[in-house]
Amino acid sequence: MSVTVFYRDEVIARGSPEEFAGALRGLEPLARSSDLLAFDDETGTQVDLDLSGKAPPPRPRGRPSLGVEAREVTLLPRHWKWLASQPGGASVNLRKLVETAMRQGRSERQCRDAAYRFLTVMAGDRPGYEEAIRALYADEREKFEACAMPWPEAIRDHARALAWPE
Repeated sequence: MSVTVFYRDEVIARGSPEEFAGALRGLEPLARSSDLLAFDDETGTQVDLDLSGKAPPPRPRGRPSLGVEAREVTLLPRHWKWLASQPGGASVNLRKLVETAMRQGRSERQCRDAAYRFLTVMAGDRPGYEEAIRALYADEREKFEACAMPWPEAIRDHARALAWPE
């Protein structure tokens, strides 16, 4: 997972949390917890960083857990028939299909939603927020830029990168 960390309104770290967690532990105590915020670069959601410095618990003995969850999937009989004819079985092929779709990237809607989630936290009380969100979903980039102009540059840049990835 890649995250972007803001200290007040400036980006202070970007990348994998493991890369910079040590440096963040050295920050002076925060006056407000909202001064240090981290966001998932894929979804725009706010994430919690583990800055405790504690080592992860030791792995238990035996076969490692793959994190597989059993859930119900409803398919038509012809879909089950096709899955059964594939090498590896239904679960393997469903995982492959999902992984392929995930690698194809995010849709325009997912990009706009990520920017919206980020902006709700970082710019929800700033001037022009509502108009900027309307422009974001209308794909009016120039209008969005005009509405976001009074905001700190780091917030504008990150919102733009989430909404319109290059």
